[in-house]
Amino acid sequence: MPTSSKRAPKASVSKKAAKTKVDAPVAEAVTEVDTSGAPEAAVAAPSVVETLAPVVLSNELKKKELFDLVVARSGRKKKDVKPIVEAMLAVMGDAFAEQREMNLQPLGKLKVQRGKELHDGRALVLKLRQKSAKLSEATQGMGLAEQEKPATAAE
Repeated sequence: MPTSSKRAPKASVSKKAAKTKVDAPVAEAVTEVDTSGAPEAAVAAPSVVETLAPVVLSNELKKKELFDLVVARSGRKKKDVKPIVEAMLAVMGDAFAEQREMNLQPLGKLKVQRGKELHDGRALVLKLRQKSAKLSEATQGMGLAEQEKPATAAE
């Protein structure tokens, strides 16, 4: 039995008729630029550096320097100052570990904002608020206190 398949004839649309070709615009090449309105750069004259100044990488206060500053400010001997300063640093370290707020004038008010435990210790973010009037009075007051000591009965 012959099988016949009836298919509807396809409407054929040519590909050329479906697409229209448009030429791309071509820009003109720029050969000259008008620089009459542009400011001219100043030429720096070379100079010879006579002395070299050291570059400070850090303004870190080390413990040894702290001892020397306390000795100079208090007028005490280093052997008397050293255990007191070390004890004070240990107490402050314990207070930071407990995340306590500290009000230590004229230094200011210290507060632990956040902390993070690390494999080799702890990282704390602190907030220090200082009052400028009290800070300047404290630094000036130390010099005056040394000069205006009252006479004691032993002298």
